[in-house]
Amino acid sequence: MTEPWEPTATGVLRLPSGRLVRGRGLRRPLPAGPPPTYAVHLLGKQPPEVPWAAQWLRWPDFRLPADRDQARRILADAWARTDTERVEFACAGGRGRTGTALACLAVLDGVPPAKAVDFVRENYDSHAVETPWQKRYVLRFAD
Repeated sequence: MTEPWEPTATGVLRLPSGRLVRGRGLRRPLPAGPPPTYAVHLLGKQPPEVPWAAQWLRWPDFRLPADRDQARRILADAWARTDTERVEFACAGGRGRTGTALACLAVLDGVPPAKAVDFVRENYDSHAVETPWQKRYVLRFAD
């Protein structure tokens, strides 16, 4: 098992199960501390390569994932990895797409879909999940 994220580190969200996941904006420098062992980049175009395992989920800014079935698979895989790896979700700013993905992870972790956005806003970033359709995506994620 990989050493987990520091719970108080920048961008780290503790899910109800105790699993830790980090969200961040790629426009900002890499936070201090250990790097992720696995990252999901939520971008409209191919991200630059990183020295750790990473998955690109095509997700244009202020929109929803281009392929919702692929998104569900990637999010479920990432949630499973949080048990033994340092998983990071990142978009350009670290709020809209990242917050939406983190809210979906919260749903996978047992948070009711109707409370997942508030959970992420209270425990990650108060501006997470930026658009009404991102919020609806989280509400329907469990369907």
